[in-house]
Amino acid sequence: MTISTSSVNATQTVELSPSYAIPLVLVISSVPFFVIQPWVAGLISLFGLFLMIQSATIRLKFTDTALDVYRSDKLIRRFPYAEWENWRVFWPALPILFYFKEVKSIHFLPVLFDAKMLQVCLEQRCPRK
Repeated sequence: MTISTSSVNATQTVELSPSYAIPLVLVISSVPFFVIQPWVAGLISLFGLFLMIQSATIRLKFTDTALDVYRSDKLIRRFPYAEWENWRVFWPALPILFYFKEVKSIHFLPVLFDAKMLQVCLEQRCPRK
């Protein structure tokens, strides 16, 4: 997690740290399947490797007004909190999926970042109604 403070209006931007838990579990769990179904194991491990690359390159930044999604240093999408209707982290004890609904669309994201900090930032910046 990285916290940066803007000197202009003393606001904090929180960048979530990456988490490789889900990709590693997928890759490791695919190993026993190589004996039974090699093509299934290959698909599972490829998906795990894809998520690992996403964990390394995608960053979520919580600002005062929006959730920003970055690939490396490039902003690829901004989700203003004012347009959010609902959000949820599925299976809080073992978070794997983050859902949020905007006025015009629904989004599902695998939890490829610090789940506890995600929950804290969501509760602070976009409390459930």
